[in-house]
Amino acid sequence: MPRQQQPAARPAARPVRRRSYDQFDATARALDSVGDRWTLLIVRELLGGPRRYTDLHADLPGVSTDVLASRLKDMEQSGLALRRKLPPPSAASVYELTERGHGLLPVLTALAAWGAPALAERRPTDAVRAHWSALPLLGALAGLTREGIMEVRLDEGVFHLRVGGGAEFAPPGPEPYAAVYGYGPADRPDARIVLGAEVCLELARGEATLVEAVKDGRAQVLGDGPLAAELRGE
Repeated sequence: MPRQQQPAARPAARPVRRRSYDQFDATARALDSVGDRWTLLIVRELLGGPRRYTDLHADLPGVSTDVLASRLKDMEQSGLALRRKLPPPSAASVYELTERGHGLLPVLTALAAWGAPALAERRPTDAVRAHWSALPLLGALAGLTREGIMEVRLDEGVFHLRVGGGAEFAPPGPEPYAAVYGYGPADRPDARIVLGAEVCLELARGEATLVEAVKDGRAQVLGDGPLAAELRGE
């Protein structure tokens, strides 16, 4: 008798990755979702708004394509991020944070403040991006009362962020997961600041205030509105 042909096996569905501390504790549960290497740095990038896979890979030097794809998939499955296609004529897909993912903003801001003292010296192997200073600056400028868009010009590049009115923990806009900073110049900033990387680090470490840096001539604030005046200490 001829051997009966077996149906082709279906490819196995990607299982939900199970990495758990198996502890009934809020901190352990949080680390079940974000404790993997690179996950929180992906969140840092997505706090700047939706990003394509290629852009994420470019601004996360050192991550392999396999690991980045795996982490993004895990973040989708755990409800931290989602993937969507941009409307025509673009055919690109972008990743963005969900409301739960955006809830990690104060966590990242606190980590940036905690880690700032470790930036005493830049190592030869260290990569740098201008927008990596956004979260440390949000923490350093947390006491501002005037709200607005501030454009920041560093030697490494330009970015902009919303400051004032508790913006460092309450994201702007009607959506609870709107971007808290942006890449490149702002369209209509309420103020512009120009400063060097060392001054930016001093602000992040709490060793100086922006008003002090302006008075010392190590930072410059441009603009005539209320936010610019407050940044200058007027």
